[in-house]
Formats: sequence, structure tokens, C-alpha cells
Amino acid sequence: MLVLTVITWVLSGVLALMFLMAGGMKLAKPLAEMPMATLQAFTPAQVNLIGAAEVLGAVAVIAAPLTGFVPALAPIAAIGLALIQFLAIFAHKKLDEPFAKNVVLMLLGLAVATLWIIIL
Repeated sequence: MLVLTVITWVLSGVLALMFLMAGGMKLAKPLAEMPMATLQAFTPAQVNLIGAAEVLGAVAVIAAPLTGFVPALAPIAAIGLALIQFLAIFAHKKLDEPFAKNVVLMLLGLAVATLWIIIL
């Protein structure tokens, strides 16, 4: 069981770190300075909403089980983060942009894996 716990924390930490960086960038930088061309199709308010959802999801994946306050929030947050990445696939396809499919799918996989490991 200790191995499962360690795996859960490591995957949760990696997932949270990735989304904290991505969401923090969306909240901190003006839309014109964003390195992702896909975001230019959205309004600044929409980009800020996506960034806030990513940051809140990342915090919930770590903080909920760490504090013991509503630990079931962690898998829900992981599903939310996976959903964000799933929808990002369609945003990239809609604009006919080349995108790093592996990164998007990896983030989706990490979110789903974190959810299943926590549930087990």
C-alpha cells in the first residue's frame, strides 16, 4: 500500500506542477504575449477563466488529500483537468494548428491515472 501511496503523490505532484505552470501563465501574462496561438482565438476573460480552472484544479489535487478536507475532491479535480485537456484537443483542431498531441494526451493520461490510483 505504501508504493501505491507514493505513486499517487508523485503523479499528483507532476500533474499539479504542470497545471500550475500553464494556468499561472494564463493568469499572469497578457493575451498578446501568450506563446500559444490557440489562445488568440479566445477573449482575455475566457483565457483567464481557463487559467483559473487549471490553477484551482492543481491546488485541489494536492490540497484536498493533504489536509484531509473532502479528499474526494482530488479525483474530481483530476477529472476536471483531464476534461480541460480533452477540450483543448478540439480547440487546436478547430484552428487547424499543429499541436503537441503527446503533451495533451500525456496530461490527460496523468489526470486519469491519478484518479484511478486514488480510487483504488
